[in-house]
Amino acid sequence: MNPAAAPSAALNRPAPARRGRPPKAQKQLSRAAVRAAALAVIDAEGIDALSMRTVSRSLSVDAKSLYHYVQDKDDLLDAVAEYLLEQLIPPAETDSLEDDLRAWAHEFRRITLAHPQAATLVLTRQLSSTAGLSPVEGALSVLRRTGCGPEVAVHLMRTLLATLIGTLLREVSAGPTFGTAEPAEIARRQSMLELSGLPQVAMAAPYLARFDRDREFDFTIDLLVGLFTARLADNEAPGPAGR
Repeated sequence: MNPAAAPSAALNRPAPARRGRPPKAQKQLSRAAVRAAALAVIDAEGIDALSMRTVSRSLSVDAKSLYHYVQDKDDLLDAVAEYLLEQLIPPAETDSLEDDLRAWAHEFRRITLAHPQAATLVLTRQLSSTAGLSPVEGALSVLRRTGCGPEVAVHLMRTLLATLIGTLLREVSAGPTFGTAEPAEIARRQSMLELSGLPQVAMAAPYLARFDRDREFDFTIDLLVGLFTARLADNEAPGPAGR
């Protein structure tokens, strides 16, 4: 045997299989733990930073071990979205359509804004699980109690969710057009709008420059609730023969 070859052979020899108990971090893994770690990554760095590698690093395990609990990154994103939707607490029912719709809208907003960096998962993931369908069930329950049929209830529910999703996406990601809550920035934007050379924009500059998220949300929901109640009242009104 050539002594010079001995070190090379030792380097190429496969490492002995590890025996005994798995590392503590790996032993404590679960789908819930992986999901929580993923949410922590998103909270800290945003959705774009999420990967199987960043999650495994935060858990101090090998990335391959995560595949025992999630199929892939897409499944992991679904798991986070479902977890956030599971935090939705159905508001207590009342005899008022207006109050019930507002309560559901504000509860949906609450869980969405609880983790702003993950909000787009709640608003855009198509989930068929019980958690994913809970906002649909809640809206339909409120609308059906008014006496409207399933088809009308579905149309109204879709309008409600589309409005909520669009409003909340603007709030968490797109940013308000020409609007801010910072006093110094409000003054700067108002001045810019007043000098735009557009008469209607200049006239509305004090309002375009300012953006109050809570007030905008309430205005949107109040407008939508008013439209819903008017539409349902029209459906209940008797026709000419019944007058």
